[in-house]
Amino acid sequence: MFSIPRPSRRHLLVGGAVGALALAATAVLPSTNAMAATGCAVTYTTNSWQGGFTATVTVKNLGDAVNNWTLGFSFPDAGQRVVQGWSATWQQSGSAVTAQSMSYNGSLGTGASTTIGFNGSWTGANPAPTAFTLNGAACTGGTTPTTPPPTTTPPPTTPPPTTPPPPTGTTPVAINGQLRVCGVNLCNRYGRPIQLRGMSTHGLQWFANCYNDASLDALANDWQADLLRISMYVQEQGYETNPTGFTNQVNNLVDKAEARGLYALVDFHTLTPGDPMYNLDRAKTFFAAVSARNAAKNNVIYEITNEPNGVSWSTIRNYAEQVIPVIRANDPDAVVIVGTRGWSSLGVSEGGNSDEIVNNPVRAGNIMYTFHFYAASHKDNYRNEVQRAASRLPLFVTEFGTVTYTGDGAVDTASSTVWLDLLDRLKISYANWTYSDASEGSAAFRPGTCAGGTYAGTSVLTESGNFMRNRIRTPDNFPTS
Repeated sequence: MFSIPRPSRRHLLVGGAVGALALAATAVLPSTNAMAATGCAVTYTTNSWQGGFTATVTVKNLGDAVNNWTLGFSFPDAGQRVVQGWSATWQQSGSAVTAQSMSYNGSLGTGASTTIGFNGSWTGANPAPTAFTLNGAACTGGTTPTTPPPTTTPPPTTPPPTTPPPPTGTTPVAINGQLRVCGVNLCNRYGRPIQLRGMSTHGLQWFANCYNDASLDALANDWQADLLRISMYVQEQGYETNPTGFTNQVNNLVDKAEARGLYALVDFHTLTPGDPMYNLDRAKTFFAAVSARNAAKNNVIYEITNEPNGVSWSTIRNYAEQVIPVIRANDPDAVVIVGTRGWSSLGVSEGGNSDEIVNNPVRAGNIMYTFHFYAASHKDNYRNEVQRAASRLPLFVTEFGTVTYTGDGAVDTASSTVWLDLLDRLKISYANWTYSDASEGSAAFRPGTCAGGTYAGTSVLTESGNFMRNRIRTPDNFPTS
């Protein structure tokens, strides 16, 4: 371990019973606090692929102003299901679907509109619903279904206005553009599942000198990475000591990642205490500032809490449902990643499993869930849970190491290879800990590298760094059609 004072990389205990997965309905909607609307209009459009679709629903209030609202409709086909929604609380019973407003979009004046959406699945057909209600009153002001009425000249199979243009560059961001969650996958602007591979910084308070133009050029060009995770500790001499300074550091690294065509994963690195609610106000302040400043960028992903521990899933969920709307108010399109119980082990390190998330998911859309592992410590029981959860939950490995859970020790090449082969097969994105010259086995660079200025090539790399560079340098698979 090196001499800079910081907590050990800690991490995960062994354990966790495996139970059956179940996708449960959420609780009954609370009653609305509003007079029934006397008129409304709805526009419903979809982007579909085999077995799945994303629906965008715009609701216009043509009647009296409402303070809270509930939109209702029914799917025409029995095989259509809401999988994950955003900007509303979504529920489905049989073919009937309801979407209740959130705190930030519940007020709809006369003539005002709001847009909500969801990812769905279908098995038989995927026709659009044609009848909607707002607070129980029929929307008679007109609806726009997915498929427009026939015309004398049939439209092309893929209308040009909704088809993204071909990539104009070769960087990960130039090819994939704005990302979104589709089903259990991270998808690019073409609606195709992709995997991002990259590196995590160490704490900015200790290793800021490792993140300069030369090192990030090496990450983008020599390593051919897709992703930079910007690890901003909140405690441990981090954000709480200088909120403005650390926010500026994060924004500067977002800009540097953008300039190189890398995705920037902004990590609100909570560790001790393990209860994310301890930092709720700090999180709201930080993410309000960062999302407002970077809302126009298409390379930013938000990780709202690093490794919750010692708290229930319901506490983590409560935290997420308060922080996500702060981001959505500025950046409605960005992917948000939520930490999981037991140091982001899907609960395994505290004797649980992913069922608690599947049965009580965060009530927000376009989100993913975190999984962390350290290859020398976490093996088959953790891998089995990831494989089981990946069919039900969108997962993102925002941090992992090739060594033990302490962040130190020898590289376990065999376990690391099995882990990365699994993540590649499941198209689960990842960031390795750490792109730094820390005196520990997980560091990519030899000690002293960041003071020397040379980052490209293999002579400056540790065993872990060489292993990860070789894995990340293999060609990406970014489908565009």
